[in-house]
Amino acid sequence: MDKLSTRAETEKIARLLDRDPGEFAFLTELPADDVRRLREQTVAALFDNTPEMLDRIARATKLVPAGVAAAISQKALGPRLAAAVAGRLEPSRAADIIDKLPVAFTAESCAHLDPRRIAGIVAGLDEGLLVRVSVALAERGDHLTMGRFVGHLRDSVLERVLPQVSDEVVLRTGYAMDAPERLPHIIELMGDDRLEKVVASAADGLWPQALAIASAVTGEQRTRIATLAARRQPAQLDSLVRTVAEQDLWESLLPVVAVLSDEDRRAVAVLPALRDPEVLAGVVPAVVATALWSEFLPLFDLLPEESRKTVADAAGGLPAADLDALAREVDKRDLWELVLPLVELMDDGAKERIFTLPAFQDRAG
Repeated sequence: MDKLSTRAETEKIARLLDRDPGEFAFLTELPADDVRRLREQTVAALFDNTPEMLDRIARATKLVPAGVAAAISQKALGPRLAAAVAGRLEPSRAADIIDKLPVAFTAESCAHLDPRRIAGIVAGLDEGLLVRVSVALAERGDHLTMGRFVGHLRDSVLERVLPQVSDEVVLRTGYAMDAPERLPHIIELMGDDRLEKVVASAADGLWPQALAIASAVTGEQRTRIATLAARRQPAQLDSLVRTVAEQDLWESLLPVVAVLSDEDRRAVAVLPALRDPEVLAGVVPAVVATALWSEFLPLFDLLPEESRKTVADAAGGLPAADLDALAREVDKRDLWELVLPLVELMDDGAKERIFTLPAFQDRAG
């Protein structure tokens, strides 16, 4: 999940700074936790050192009825400044004013609100208004802002919002959630039929978002998502593997494939993409970098013979340090029974290198 999480965090920073995400591509090479902390520091830098004028405006709003403050926000301040002022108010007062604003204005303002204030404001808003604002954000295609809010919405609100937004919106919002720990609960609220439709929509260019969601859940939920994906039409499933290869997302895909039944894993193993030498050549370095041999080797065993040979050649050509890391990981997880068929397909030179590795010698001794 790390690469996709980093990508999402980078997009959130770009949104905060109102810049193109491409300008922050260098951040995608960093661990997700580091980029998340940078986002939190960015939020603090943007919202903690606000002009004293905002505090004066905020104090002034307390002297007039909420309806008058709402009119001033709409006519004199505009969405960005109104959001900045709302961030200086007590959450209950901000909620009173928001309740008097047009939904479209509120939806536009949401993108500029201090993310740390969202939970308190949402708690004070009427359920119907929260539904209307959520749907308006979906219609605006503002998935990043929805991702800030959705983790704070009550179940009764989510149950009304989910039927009114598209499957694409669900995927994009789930990928962008600031509180991914809420995803398992939201998936349960969706129900099996809706989850199947959401996973099906991933074939329309949204496989990374679906993988991010599958990686954020565990146990039975991950298995359900993996199984639904594996049972798509072969051409759609093939597009998943090719997307993973193009974007180097093996670390997200392999743990998902690992939870499939043998039958569904075979459906993945026979895909045209996994006969493509360029695709297969990218798998081995990714598995080495992420130590996902226990997730990959069961799939390797099901690949067509020519594909297994391609993988074996790529593994045999690894640097000595990577080969030794492979052997030690295999020994640590007791995967020798699975890795020996891989070694058997290597040429004699590669086999000799394997047998002389310290990890192999330690086991032999």
